[in-house]
Amino acid sequence: MWLPRPFTPVTRFALRDGPYGEGNGGLMNLQVGSCQPTTRPMPIRLHDTRRREKVNFTTLEPGKVSVRRADGLRPMSFGHARCYLAFDLIHRWLEASGYDVQYVQNFTDIDDKIIQRANELDGDWQALVEQNIEAYFEDMDALNILRADVYPRCTEYVDDMIRITTDLIEKGHAYEANDGVYFHVESAPEKYGQLTGQSIDAVRSGAGGRVDDTGSGKRDHKDFALWKAAKPGEPTWDSPWGPGRPGWHIECTAMSLDHFDKEFDIHGGGHDLRFPHHEAEIFQGECHTGHSPVVHHWLHNGFVNIDGEKMSKSLGNFWTIRDILTKVDAMVLRFALINAHYRSPIDMNEALLNDAERNYNRLLECYVAALKAQGDGPNRSPAPSRCGLPAPPGSCYRFAGENG
Repeated sequence: MWLPRPFTPVTRFALRDGPYGEGNGGLMNLQVGSCQPTTRPMPIRLHDTRRREKVNFTTLEPGKVSVRRADGLRPMSFGHARCYLAFDLIHRWLEASGYDVQYVQNFTDIDDKIIQRANELDGDWQALVEQNIEAYFEDMDALNILRADVYPRCTEYVDDMIRITTDLIEKGHAYEANDGVYFHVESAPEKYGQLTGQSIDAVRSGAGGRVDDTGSGKRDHKDFALWKAAKPGEPTWDSPWGPGRPGWHIECTAMSLDHFDKEFDIHGGGHDLRFPHHEAEIFQGECHTGHSPVVHHWLHNGFVNIDGEKMSKSLGNFWTIRDILTKVDAMVLRFALINAHYRSPIDMNEALLNDAERNYNRLLECYVAALKAQGDGPNRSPAPSRCGLPAPPGSCYRFAGENG
């Protein structure tokens, strides 16, 4: 397995302690993609996973966009970084297009993997969560990713999850079993496969889920847990069904409805989250509220492979962002991961990173040349550049707005 060589941008010195950036070489203080927003929102077209086509982007409230994405708290891999960067670009583009963006990103601070990891370390799961959150923000800052407006935690919404689960039982969409409460998928068959275009049975084998969600009390293998009965060594909360903890899917639905009420504009995540997680959110949210759709635009980014293979610890090709950032400049890694359409898969390899290094350096050289050409006075002349002629701003907006 290759590991990228150490890298130092050749033009970093040009921005050190200058008027365009201070400290840390100046470069990391520059806002990637920063630009003045337009006076009114620009038209945008996005590929909606649910409708499986490009659609004109519309918002529930004129000039405002509500966006939600979830985060599982664990060491960030290439795949996680791809997702964060894809939605960072979307976030920035919406703001640059003139929208007021309300961005909510929840922390899944209790789930099967956190509990397993804490037990493996013989540690406190809450302490592990705090460590993971601290590491998360350090990684986000290294990659220059915009902060969300709010970061709700699942454990702050357990009462809401219990309330929603109770309502789903009363409406016939869920049932109590000897090991918890399950959503009854057959109670809303019209919602099958809305993001995958297939039946749930057909896609289960390829689902990107968490730890196995089967349970002895299920009526049907398609059903999923809303509430899990207490097990030794796990944190628990009191509920009408006895002590236990919420299932993974209901956590996200509860936080979405709390922050956005019955509907919001954009929900996003990795391609593997379409099923079962995001389809479970459709079942829960729409059956609870009686409103459809709860999410108006579903966006999903493509996978990241390593040298043509899926990332896997068993294959020895699983690298965290922290591993890579000891060898590669953060902005080069960012450039490499955003250098393809966000819905397309990326094969991360040494050649890709080397190309990203060269192209990023070229971009920096052009940027520095442009800054020097502008000078301090009102009369500014364009500088010759190896980058070629830039497209007019209007054309640039139209191109990006058509290629969502």
